[in-house]
Amino acid sequence: MLKQIRNYKLPYIIYNFFNKSKLKHNIPLYKKYGINKNYFSSISSKDFAHLPENERKINLHKLTETAFYKNLTEENKSSVNSFDDKGYLILRNYLSPETADQINIEIDKLMAEGTIKFRYGGKLMFVIHHSEIIKNIGDNKELLEFLSVLIDGQAKLFQSINFINGSQQKTHSDSIHMTTYPLGGLLGVWIALEDIDENNGALHYIPESHKLPYFLNSDYDNEGDGIRIGKKSYKAYEEFLEEKVKELGLKKEVFRAKKGDLLIWHANILHGGEPHLDKSRTRKSLVYHYFDENSVCYHEVTQRPALFEI
Repeated sequence: MLKQIRNYKLPYIIYNFFNKSKLKHNIPLYKKYGINKNYFSSISSKDFAHLPENERKINLHKLTETAFYKNLTEENKSSVNSFDDKGYLILRNYLSPETADQINIEIDKLMAEGTIKFRYGGKLMFVIHHSEIIKNIGDNKELLEFLSVLIDGQAKLFQSINFINGSQQKTHSDSIHMTTYPLGGLLGVWIALEDIDENNGALHYIPESHKLPYFLNSDYDNEGDGIRIGKKSYKAYEEFLEEKVKELGLKKEVFRAKKGDLLIWHANILHGGEPHLDKSRTRKSLVYHYFDENSVCYHEVTQRPALFEI
């Protein structure tokens, strides 16, 4: 019964109605783009289909002038310079081992106190609300300036997710979960809090896959109608994408990370988690997601506008 209710838009609309403070950011954007929607209405890519798609471009000169870039090692600068082509960049030794250990101690403490608990199959959500060190790393002024150039907009910290074990998530694009108009208004930042390889659930990604079309509800027949969201399960999206990867002959790469290494990925790059084979090992990591403040943000599958909690 609950699953059937979730197929209808009304429960989400009612929930949204009582969360105006977390949704009001979209009101001026709807007006800007001529979208006739209330802040609590359902929203999806279908609502923007008649609008032109603005291409995001990275101003490399502006990027290299940021204080964040200037402080990078030559190896890390080289990785940044290839972001536009590959769809990701890797910054080695971004955090010191001591800082990573400090985060892990903080997570253990918050879990022991019951302040944070696992959600959605092993995720510790929004620890930025409870940890100064995690909030300060993600909301660093120089990092935000750098990410704003990468996103060709104004980067705003949206959420954090901590993992103790590997997500083992199937290959996907974040743009099916955290969609924007204009498209591409999202960046993911992933930090290894311990050494990670194929045996303890390493991250994988498909280089240059960000250049593919954004695969959204209409691509796997999941648009729904005025009353209901699409009937297909998220597994249908995963299967659709798996077939697309095979059809195009795309090859994944595994990110073998050392404690403190950081990965930034494009909104549309295909990525996921490898199987967590060695159960005696953890896979501690920290993820931040950033939206472009100038973009409408929503969840494509359930057609819910994004709630900004910070």
